[in-house]
Amino acid sequence: MNLALFDLDYTLLSCDSDYEWAQFLIDRGVVDRESYTAKNDRFYAQYRAGTLDIREFLDFQLHPLSCHPRARLDAWHREFMAARILPAIGAPARALVRRHLDGGDLCALVTATNSFVTGPICLELGIAHLIATIPAQEDGRFTGGVRGTPNFREGKVARVEAWLESMGFWWDSFARTWFYSDSSNDLPLLSRVSDPVAVDPDEALLAHAREAGWTVLNIHP
Repeated sequence: MNLALFDLDYTLLSCDSDYEWAQFLIDRGVVDRESYTAKNDRFYAQYRAGTLDIREFLDFQLHPLSCHPRARLDAWHREFMAARILPAIGAPARALVRRHLDGGDLCALVTATNSFVTGPICLELGIAHLIATIPAQEDGRFTGGVRGTPNFREGKVARVEAWLESMGFWWDSFARTWFYSDSSNDLPLLSRVSDPVAVDPDEALLAHAREAGWTVLNIHP
């Protein structure tokens, strides 16, 4: 059996779902446009530059979830999926996932974006396992905090390994292990698998991939 792990934003999607969710809330008037847009753009630039403070970002990103009942959030998410996510899932991304699923590989979506935003996206892609940052809840309502280790940089390695151990597996349980990602933030997990694949990579990841002889895949227009 083989293992296939997929990043989400700018890997299987042609957008960043974290950023787009914030923009969706701005466009609906749920949050203040001027201040939230400035912060969203600043955090996005830091992420692309590899300088993001994940705890500071999560305080910003998860706070709106704590301000609204779950039913309202779920209704907004359905609109978000239709308007911003489904158009960002291209046929090549679906085919990539399908190739691994049809090959009988154990597949998981491994993303820093929180599980409220990414859970329905994972289902849409047909991937059974989601390893994401977990927004904390109390009595079914989001608190604005994080449960456990954020699924970011080295945290992705720790979270994947905990997931594998929970099923009685380890890296050497698999003949081959893939991780597909666009971001240099994912170098820790890319360096852990047997088959790292840089998908439409950022400049830093592209340079690293070329030097290391990793596969570079372009699937987005």
